[in-house]
Amino acid sequence: MMLGGMNVARRLFGSWVEDVNRVTLRADLAAGLLGALLVLPQGVAFATLAGLPPEYGLYSAIVPCIVAALFGSSRHVMSGPTNANSLALFAVLAPLAAAGTPAYIQLALAVTVLVGIMQWLVGTLRLGSLAHFISPSALFGFTSGAAVLIAVHALKDALGLPSTEAHGAGAVLESIATHIGQAHPGALLVTLVTLGTALLARRLDKRKPYMLLGLAAGTFAAWAFNSVVTPQAGAPVPVLGAIAQPWPPFHVPSVDWRALPDLLSLAFALTIVALAQSISIAKAVATRSGQRIDANREFVGQGLSNIVGGFFSCYLSCGSLNRSIPNFEAGAKTPLASVFSALLLMLLVAVSAPLLALIPHAAISGLLLLVAWTLLDIPRWRHLLRTQRGEYAIAAATLAATIAIRMEVAILLGTVLSLMVYLHRTSRPAMRTMGFDSRGPDRRFVVLEHHPDALPECPQLKLLRMEGSVYFGAAAHVAQRLHDLRSAPGAPRHLLVMAKSMNFIDLAGAQVWDDELAARRAMGGDLYFHRPRPEVMDMWRRTGFLARLGEDHIFPDKATALHEIYAKLDRNICAGCTARIFWECQPDRPQRDG
Repeated sequence: MMLGGMNVARRLFGSWVEDVNRVTLRADLAAGLLGALLVLPQGVAFATLAGLPPEYGLYSAIVPCIVAALFGSSRHVMSGPTNANSLALFAVLAPLAAAGTPAYIQLALAVTVLVGIMQWLVGTLRLGSLAHFISPSALFGFTSGAAVLIAVHALKDALGLPSTEAHGAGAVLESIATHIGQAHPGALLVTLVTLGTALLARRLDKRKPYMLLGLAAGTFAAWAFNSVVTPQAGAPVPVLGAIAQPWPPFHVPSVDWRALPDLLSLAFALTIVALAQSISIAKAVATRSGQRIDANREFVGQGLSNIVGGFFSCYLSCGSLNRSIPNFEAGAKTPLASVFSALLLMLLVAVSAPLLALIPHAAISGLLLLVAWTLLDIPRWRHLLRTQRGEYAIAAATLAATIAIRMEVAILLGTVLSLMVYLHRTSRPAMRTMGFDSRGPDRRFVVLEHHPDALPECPQLKLLRMEGSVYFGAAAHVAQRLHDLRSAPGAPRHLLVMAKSMNFIDLAGAQVWDDELAARRAMGGDLYFHRPRPEVMDMWRRTGFLARLGEDHIFPDKATALHEIYAKLDRNICAGCTARIFWECQPDRPQRDG
């Protein structure tokens, strides 16, 4: 019975259930505690950005966090309210109702449910493969851009500066520069103590919860500073203080469902935002953990989290980079870390003791600055710049867009740029002239441009290796190259194409070879192929090209091809030829090719 229950749990939640033991539970509990502490100020701040009362940010860090972790794919992603989702929700709902009003809250909850349904459908219909088009370079640029945003928004509390209405990175930096003279020395001290302790603890032993140690040190530093501050000496370091009790109440959103078409259009836009962030964050964490992400399962988990969350007073949630990376860095082993985080959040606030109220904003900002620096990964930027300039440009453009525009637009931009680079590369497949390296019995085919000391070419037969697919995007390039080969002075009239690396062709590609066949035969020569792929042969049969070419022009090996084609060469030209590179050219040699 126990084995049957384990199998049911494995099918329902994933293979991680088999890895749960005493060691993983301890690690997940420690990581969950850190996640709960990190989301306390974030939940309040993000709910304010979304135009909702602060408690809705805490609700959204509980129910969705549990559901998405249990039914999603990633072991380390923590879901909840995010900066981008909060701003996007406010942007689409502000024209419909005043922020913070009961009508606005009901719209936010209803749209959350609709977004969840759309996310669930994407995963259930197995459309998650679309997420694979987010290239590693675009993902790296997005992650680095998010790191910069995390750092920029953390600077305000790290310096103890007053709150600002600005949301963009540039506006926040401008506000910080304007008020830098008002920096709080105590907040700066707490930030440095938190950072220094966390870095030292990580250097000594990465297995220890160094972030929790840093947070504890920062809290102690704030308490010590505040205990000696007098009104004459200055203001104390800002701390969290008492927080409302976050018991997410069950509530069915009450809206005028005649507005459903309008709400569906809003939900569709928000679904793109949430899905793009979720899969990007899941893949970003997976690149660090080495875990394989199932995009469909991830979307199902995110969808269920928003469907259930919408009925428990939670607004739009998705994977949170601010919490997911610290969760991984803190040593989380399974999704139970997210479950513990949500339960501990309720427990911490329910029993909000004086110690909880003493946690300073500056200490949390110090941890976020550490996370941002880790995410930025300067060594990888240097490696990309040295080895892959094109990928570096894609990552840099995505980083800039993440900072200057919006996260979902940045991901889309990076993906489009990656596809453009891919299309450019595949639109110019390599077409290499082949020949022989020597006349010896062990002679082999070589690329002539790489072997200047190879034997000369046959004046009647061109040997060409096709490397890449001939599709509509590459057809013009391939046709032009074939034309140039035919038009060169003294060009061979016969062409043998080594086609085993020609992966596929479409109608435009088939037309290229049809035109080449006609042109070769018009100049008194012919066209031949060596080992074309089955998919290519199928296309040629469907278009009728194979019938026009003749199946006797398709050869299974090079020796047979050269032997058969040699018999069709002009003997008058052969008589005066000095190249004599084929075995058949040698009267005292066996009639074969090596």
